[in-house]
Amino acid sequence: MTSRPTALITGASRGIGAAVAAALAPTHHLLLGGRDVEALKAVAAQLPSASPWPVELTDPAALAEATAAIERLDVLVHSAGVATLGALADTSVEVWRTTLEINVVAVAELTRHLLPALRAVAGQVVLINSGAGLSANPNWGAYAASKFALRAFADVLRAEEPRLRVTSVYPGRTATDMQREIRESEGSAYTPNDYLTPETVAQAVTFALLAPPDAHVNEITVRPRPH
Repeated sequence: MTSRPTALITGASRGIGAAVAAALAPTHHLLLGGRDVEALKAVAAQLPSASPWPVELTDPAALAEATAAIERLDVLVHSAGVATLGALADTSVEVWRTTLEINVVAVAELTRHLLPALRAVAGQVVLINSGAGLSANPNWGAYAASKFALRAFADVLRAEEPRLRVTSVYPGRTATDMQREIRESEGSAYTPNDYLTPETVAQAVTFALLAPPDAHVNEITVRPRPH
């Protein structure tokens, strides 16, 4: 058993999730959530106290089994997510269902299972949202709807669980594999230097987590600085 506080991070094999794991590694024992077991092992091997936590977040039975042994949890970071762009007229029911299932339903179900463990230590929940969770633009219908729903979920969780600290982080465009795919679907060049780094978003997360006990950071909005 570790004496470190424990943090569970979804989407931890790459991008913002991996950056959050690296940022918390000096102080926390990490449960690295994701689908790719080998990728999670590779991330864990680089950190002082980390374990892969592979689970299919959209499988209710697997989720219940994976969370059953977690009795105390100091930090839960929801970083896993998907984005499929397209006009509403071209967005299939499959895209709607997959987007909402991963970006909203899985978050709600994982949180529900872990509430007893979070309550046990008055823990903290961080939800990596998006600028699309504050303003919906054309061709971003399904993704923006999921992120607006995630914002509402965070607001309700914060009100219903006053002993927990619940933070929504709204990053602008960030240099990740997902951003590369988004720019390709938009027919635009992927220019990482114009975007936030995953490490910058991770610093926003740690800012909320390290706030003094009398402070509750509800929301953080981070945008790339113009060049």
